[in-house]
Amino acid sequence: MPELVKKCPECAGINLFWNRDKGEIICKDCGLVIEDKMVDFSQEWREFDSEDGASKRRTGAPSTYTQYDQGLGTEVGQKADFMKLGGKDRNKFFRLRKWQYRISTAIERNLKLALAELKRVSSYLKLPKSVEEEAARIYTLAVQRGLVRGRSMESVVAGALYAACRRHDVPRTLDELSEASGIEKKEIGRTYRFVTRELGVTILPSNPADYIARFSSSLKLSAETQSKAVEILERSQKAELTSGRGPTGIAAAALYVSSLIHGEKRTQREVADVAGVTEVTIRNRYKELLEELDLEKDIKKTKKKR
Repeated sequence: MPELVKKCPECAGINLFWNRDKGEIICKDCGLVIEDKMVDFSQEWREFDSEDGASKRRTGAPSTYTQYDQGLGTEVGQKADFMKLGGKDRNKFFRLRKWQYRISTAIERNLKLALAELKRVSSYLKLPKSVEEEAARIYTLAVQRGLVRGRSMESVVAGALYAACRRHDVPRTLDELSEASGIEKKEIGRTYRFVTRELGVTILPSNPADYIARFSSSLKLSAETQSKAVEILERSQKAELTSGRGPTGIAAAALYVSSLIHGEKRTQREVADVAGVTEVTIRNRYKELLEELDLEKDIKKTKKKR
């Protein structure tokens, strides 16, 4: 119901009925027809039953950045479709498709290849559709502003995906992006920083706690250990130990300390491999947490019990 019509002008009643078929708004209390030519702004599917619904639809799919033309264009068939036609028609449509490709712009051709790669990497990392859509939007803007020139398409795709993950609080490390895309971690990081800076994309600092659940699952740690790690991170944030530290490193160290406290010891190498950081990083963050948060006594208590 339109927002402007909130009550009856005759009796001030709010018990209104919208007759969608007739386009009328009627007051149920006094019977006044408030509007008799209302416009239905919702989608008009013109569907009568499930069997022939597709043929009677008069609207298309919503626009999306995950398609090079945002889903608004039309492709001239596939090769398999052409084979069903007679010789004359087949040649005609082959020519049409050839010319469609020839008149497409360089940007469209780039987007076609890049978005296919983006979908592949997104599928590999099991990213939600919202992240995929955001990454496609960032990549499209980068292409339109000429930011891809001089860089590999794959590195810009990976950088856009990493930026989208950060914007949607979906924790994925540069190591994971590197493994999925086949691009060096440093190259992804450089491209990510360049693209976000040039496009003015706002990225908030990552919360180390976002990584705890995935790291815990990979290390097969209990829920208690996971909760304790989050608690340690909260304390470390209050003590300003996370400032200037990589979120994955501090999260991995908190999880390592928590595993020792709960007697579920994992080696520094195991934790480092899961988090995608070095053992030296784990050791340095581990020492900082023990000294600043006085956690050594908790670990000693666990050792005495054993």
